Amino acid sequence: MVEGRTILVTGAAHGLGAEIARHLAKNGARLVLADIAEEEGRAIADECGARFIFVDLADPASIQAVGLNLAEQDGVLHGLVNNGAIATGIGGIPFEEIDIDSWDRVMQVNVRGTWLMTRAVTPLLKASGSGRIVNVASDTALWGAPRLMSYVASKGALMAMTRSLARELGPDRVGVTAIAPGILTTESTGYVPEARHRLYAEGRAVPGAQGPGEITEVVAFLLGEGALTLTGQTLPVNNGFVFN
Repeated sequence: MVEGRTILVTGAAHGLGAEIARHLAKNGARLVLADIAEEEGRAIADECGARFIFVDLADPASIQAVGLNLAEQDGVLHGLVNNGAIATGIGGIPFEEIDIDSWDRVMQVNVRGTWLMTRAVTPLLKASGSGRIVNVASDTALWGAPRLMSYVASKGALMAMTRSLARELGPDRVGVTAIAPGILTTESTGYVPEARHRLYAEGRAVPGAQGPGEITEVVAFLLGEGALTLTGQTLPVNNGFVFN
C-alpha cells in the first residue's frame, strides 16, 4: 500500500505518531518526520531510516519552511499524516475555567497548524497524482467528552476540514480522510483519570485497552492509492467505543 511512497508525518516524536512512522517504515514507505521535539524526533527518524525536519506548528514560517524543504530535498510527496497536536495539560478543566491563552494555543497548533501544513505541501501532493492526507482527529468530538473543550473543539474542526478539503482536492485525485481514535495506551494519556480509561475499556465493542499499534494499519491503508473512494470520511478507529 505504501511501499515506495514518500510520506510526511507530523508529531512523529512520540506516541501514535512514532508508531505510525515505525509501521510505515516497516512497509517500505520513504518517510520524512517532523516535530517540535527535535532530539526525540531525530531518534525516531534514525530508527525508521527517515529524514527529520524541525517544525513548530504554532509558527506559520516554520511550517512554510517544511514545505520548501520537501520541495527542494525530496521533490515529491504522496502522503501527509497531520498528527501533530497539543493533547496534554488541557484536560480536566470545566469549560468556564479554560484560560483564553490556552484555548488560543490549542487552536493555533491543532487547527491552524493542520491547515497551514496541508497548504504548504498541497502542490507536491497534487503533482504526485495520488496524494493522500490523513488527519488525526479524536472520537472525543463524536461523543462529546466533558472537561476537554478546547481539544474536543479542535478535533471537531479537523473533521469538518476533512470534508471541505476532500471536495476542494478531489478534482486533483487527492484523497483526504480523518481517523478518530479513542484513548490509547501512550504516554500522552498518562494524565487521563482512571475512570475515563475504564469507561473506554468497558464501553468498547472489543473490550479492553487499545494500543497505538492497532491503528497503524488503517493509517497505512488510507495513505495508499486504493483509499481514494473513502475521501471526506472520518473513521472512528476506537474498537467500537463510538460508531459513526
